[in-house]
Amino acid sequence: MADLSCDFVGISSPNPFWLASAPPTDKEYNVRRAYEAGWGGVVWKTLGEAGPPVVNVNGPRYGAIWGADRRLLGLNNIELITDRPLEVNLREIKAVKRDWPDRALVVSLMVPCTEEAWKAILPLVEETGADGVELNFGCPHGMSERGMGSAVGQVPDYIEMVTRWVKQTSRMPCIVKLTPNITDIRKPAEAAKRGGADAVSLINTVNSITAVDLDLFAPEPTIDGKGAHGGLCGPAVKPIALNMVAEIARSPETRGLPISGIGGVTTWRDAAEFLALGAGNVQVCTAAMTYGFKVVQEMTRGLSEYLDSKEIGLGDLIGRAVPNVSDWQHLNLNAVSKARIDPDLCISCGRCYAACEDTSHQAIAMLPGRVFEVKDEDCVACNLCVNVCPVESCITMVRLPAGAVDPRTGLQVSADRADWTRHPNNPMAQQAAE
Repeated sequence: MADLSCDFVGISSPNPFWLASAPPTDKEYNVRRAYEAGWGGVVWKTLGEAGPPVVNVNGPRYGAIWGADRRLLGLNNIELITDRPLEVNLREIKAVKRDWPDRALVVSLMVPCTEEAWKAILPLVEETGADGVELNFGCPHGMSERGMGSAVGQVPDYIEMVTRWVKQTSRMPCIVKLTPNITDIRKPAEAAKRGGADAVSLINTVNSITAVDLDLFAPEPTIDGKGAHGGLCGPAVKPIALNMVAEIARSPETRGLPISGIGGVTTWRDAAEFLALGAGNVQVCTAAMTYGFKVVQEMTRGLSEYLDSKEIGLGDLIGRAVPNVSDWQHLNLNAVSKARIDPDLCISCGRCYAACEDTSHQAIAMLPGRVFEVKDEDCVACNLCVNVCPVESCITMVRLPAGAVDPRTGLQVSADRADWTRHPNNPMAQQAAE
């Protein structure tokens, strides 16, 4: 089995799977059980400053979105940071770290945006023996209305300022957790780097309303007839998270900045995708809340078997896909493919035909006996038929070889690359050539 042990900004763990700062990491009981199940690390649920704890709602805290098979696709969370006293959390963190020295234990923090508040809490956390801190600049609800969470994370100057305070005050590695509720994720990442952050973690939850109760006419979850926006997590946010991780990994200004990937990690494959796009480890929440702590055992086994099958180590996977992440204008416009339907796998459901005929390019014919066939003269290789087909590998995209004639255009497929920056239809390319 492949060695999954990793070192993330000097924090060692037996595998790259950490529990994210969330309800599963709110107390000693949970964290001990998580370690026993096999998690490589945890980020303790966000602590606030000393004094009266925050007050959470006592009604429903989660809304949900499901797939057609009732599989949970996302949770909308309106819970705030820990509502347990600071001293209780600190005492439990110290006890857990003492008994589990080989596991990563990072403490998430969110306090008012003043230098005094940050410098007051950091020595208390450092005394517990925790391995590092994660600055929660991502929470989009409740705390953000108080000038914390994403209210800080949406202002790069604030990120840089607070990160610098933390690095000036503490010896602990500092991970800055970024909000996705922003136009360009590279800007807050650059600010964290300027402030001296050792790493960034992303994404935090996406600001959302997942559903409306059509009897009460209020957002869900509904408390006494009212609802509020919350933070969306789970498989539904994974595409957003992958893109933002990749943007930071490939940007010249942030390339090389360690990344902890978060957002919809449910299987080993999800984790491998984050790692391939530049994450050094992954954090998980919704999968554990859906399937329990032992889900990590499937994740570690699957990732290990995958690495063995590729004959690579964990370090070889990290960032492997980053060079292949491009912008649209650099894609090869001379690469031509056509859809192919395997008649032996086809179940004649007709989804591909309906989708293509009604909403795409009318490139699939329905022959007698509900036999479906691609019309190459109309197929633009949009891939819609592949995505709507319920049978895996029944429809595939096959690239035409150089020299073949594309029946749609009547032109030979060129062996040369030609992206938009050099395409004859691009007026700017014509001007450059002239």
